[in-house]
Amino acid sequence: MDERRKYERTATSIRVEIIHPAFGSIIGFARDISDGGAQVSVENHPTPPVGTIVSVKFRKVIGPINDEPVTMKVMHATRNTIGLMFARAE
Repeated sequence: MDERRKYERTATSIRVEIIHPAFGSIIGFARDISDGGAQVSVENHPTPPVGTIVSVKFRKVIGPINDEPVTMKVMHATRNTIGLMFARAE
């Protein structure tokens, strides 16, 4: 299988809050993160449709990593895993 990723992934377990007006807030944990995006595990919540633009906050045990949410796009979604890509300013 060809590797198509541009950025190296780093394994992690960071709390993630995914926000969208249509479904409110989803809490999950980033399983890995790179300069291009993150793979997030969620439980007990339907995953948003592919293509959805969401706001995301990454949080440490004590306090946020980013004060302002970052814009990300849902690139793939399975039962309990969401692949998010950082949205680039155009």
